Amino acid sequence: MTPRPIELLAPAKNLECGLAAIDHGADAVYLGAPRFGARAAAGNSLEDITTLVEYAHTYNARIYVTVNTILKDEELAETERLVRSLYDIGVDALIVQDMALLRLDLPPIALHASTQMDNRTPEKVRFLADEGFRQVVLARELSLAEIRRIHEACPQTPLEVFVHGALCVSFSGQCYASQACFGRSANRGECAQFCRLPFTLVDADGKTIVRDKHLLSLKDLNQSDRLEQLLDAGVSSLKIEGRLKDVSYVKNVTAAYRLRLDEVLSRRKEYTRSSSGSCRYTFTPQLDKSFSRGFTHYFLSGRGEDVASFDTPKSLGEAMGTLKEQRNGSLTVAGVKPFHNGDGVCYLDEQGRLHGFRVNRVENNRLYPAGETPRIKPRTPLFRNYDQEFEKLLSRKSAERKISLHWRLWETSFGFALSAEDEDGCRAALSFPYPKEAARTPQAGNIRAQLAKLGNTPFEAKEEAEIDVAGEWFLPASVVADWRRQVTDRLLTVRRLHCRREAAVRKPGKLPYPAASLTYLGNVMNKEARRFYLEHGVSSVAPAYEAEAVAGAALMFCRHCLRYSLGWCPNYQKGRSPYREPYFLVASDGRRFRLAFDCKNCQMKVYAAE
Repeated sequence: MTPRPIELLAPAKNLECGLAAIDHGADAVYLGAPRFGARAAAGNSLEDITTLVEYAHTYNARIYVTVNTILKDEELAETERLVRSLYDIGVDALIVQDMALLRLDLPPIALHASTQMDNRTPEKVRFLADEGFRQVVLARELSLAEIRRIHEACPQTPLEVFVHGALCVSFSGQCYASQACFGRSANRGECAQFCRLPFTLVDADGKTIVRDKHLLSLKDLNQSDRLEQLLDAGVSSLKIEGRLKDVSYVKNVTAAYRLRLDEVLSRRKEYTRSSSGSCRYTFTPQLDKSFSRGFTHYFLSGRGEDVASFDTPKSLGEAMGTLKEQRNGSLTVAGVKPFHNGDGVCYLDEQGRLHGFRVNRVENNRLYPAGETPRIKPRTPLFRNYDQEFEKLLSRKSAERKISLHWRLWETSFGFALSAEDEDGCRAALSFPYPKEAARTPQAGNIRAQLAKLGNTPFEAKEEAEIDVAGEWFLPASVVADWRRQVTDRLLTVRRLHCRREAAVRKPGKLPYPAASLTYLGNVMNKEARRFYLEHGVSSVAPAYEAEAVAGAALMFCRHCLRYSLGWCPNYQKGRSPYREPYFLVASDGRRFRLAFDCKNCQMKVYAAE
C-alpha cells in the first residue's frame, strides 16, 4: 500500500515567518495575498511571496495563499488578475471561500476550500470535491467520529484540520456579530473579535447570572497529543492557526508539532512526510511558552471538557507554581521551574481579573518585581507569559533544515567527474577537465573533508563520499571546493525543476449543491457566486448579510454553550437552571444579545436583542 503523505501546515504573517516555518519543519505554509485574505492585516507583497515560494520548493514544501474573503462584483476582475499573478510566481494552491472564483478565467491552480465555507458534512465535502477542490479545510468543531465519516464518504479528498491555536466561538463563516456591531465583516477579513469582549449574563427577569466575564472567549486548541488519532480518522493536513502571530510563535509551535508528528511517522509506515529534509533545533520546543489562553481539545472527543476562558482573553502562558509569601518588596514562589531576569509574570486575582508584572531580579525562588510590588494573596497560581531566556534563543537562528545527499567522485579519460544525489533521487553530475598529477600523500581524506563542507547550502552529506579513481591523484582543496559549489548549484536547479505543482483540472461538477435554498448564511456577495449556486440546483439565493442586513438574524452559531458551561445542560448534565430564559449577554456599552439553545443540533445561537 502506498503511504499517505501527511502535511504539517504552518502560518505566516510575513516573509520572515514563512522562512522560519520552513526551517522549523513545515511541509507547507499558508499566508495572505496582497488583498482578499480573511486576515486583512496579514497581506503580503508578490515579491515576498515569490521569495518564499522559491525557498519552500527547495524542500518540496508548498505555499498556499489565502484569497478567502467574500467578494464584491467590482472586485472580481482584480481578483482574477491577482490569481494569475500568484500562479505565475509558483504558488501551489489558493485557499478560497467565494464560489465566484469557479466562474472566473483562472489558470490551472489548485483550489482549497476554506473553513469559512463551513465544511462539516460528507455531502458538502463530496460536492466540493466534485467541483474540483483539491483539499477541504474542515470546521474546527468536528469530532473524530465526524471527521472519520467524512473521510469514509470522500476517501480521495485530502482533509485539512486545525490542530493548534486560537478558536473562533462561532462556526467559521457563520459569524456576523462583528459586522452587525462594528461594521467590520469577518467574512471580509476585518473581524473585530466580538467574542473576546466581556459580558454580563442576565436572565429574562433581569437577574444577573454572571457579571463581567469573557463568556464567548474560548481557550486555544492543542491537539499535539492527538495527532495519531487524527491521521487514523483520515486527516492529511495538520494546520496550525496564527497568521497574525509573531515569528517566535511560528518557530516554537512548528518545531513542537514537527517533532511529535515525526515520532508518529517513524512508527506508522502507512503515513509518510510530504516534504524533504530533516531539522535540528537550538532549543527545546514547549507549547505553553507561546501565546495561549489555556489549552483545549475542543470537541474532538465530543462534548465533555471545559472549552471556555471566561476570566481573560489574553495569554496566561506557562504555569510556574504558587505564591508562597510576600515581604520586603519581593515575592517567594513555591514551584520547581526557574524564573529569569526580565520574565513576564501574570496571575488572576480573587475576582478573576488578570494582572501582571515584569521581573527585575531573581534570587533562587524569590522575585523582585520591576516597579511597585503587587499585592497577591498567598497560594495564588502564577504564570509566566514571557520567558526572557526562551525568547532570546528564538530571536537568533534557532533551526536548520538539511537535505541529505551522497557524493561520488570518479576519474574520466580527460580528468574527473563529480555527482551528488539527494534523498529524493534528484541527481546532478558535472565533468571537469583536469591534469592527473601523482600525489605525495593519500588524497581521499582531504577530498571527503572538502565535499562535506556544505555550509549555507540546504544539503548535508550523511555518509562518506564515494571515490572511484585508479591512482592517487593530486587534487587541491580549492579545486575540489569549486567543483562542490558547481555541483550543488546544479542540484538546487534540478530540485526546483523536480518540485512540480499539481495542475488543477476544472470541469463542471455533476452533483447538485446539498441545499435547496440559501439564506444570508450562504455568504453570497456577488452575481457570479449567485449564478454558480443557481446552476447547481439552488432554487433561491439570498444576499450575504454584509450586502443586506437581516432583521432578527442569528449573528453567531456556537457549539460552545453557556448552559453547558454553567452545568444546566438538559441532555448531557440533566441540569436545571434556577433562572428564567431567555438569557441575554449585556456588553459594556449596554447592548444586549439574546441567547437561544438549539439542543437538537447541540448549538447556542446569539441574536441581537430587539
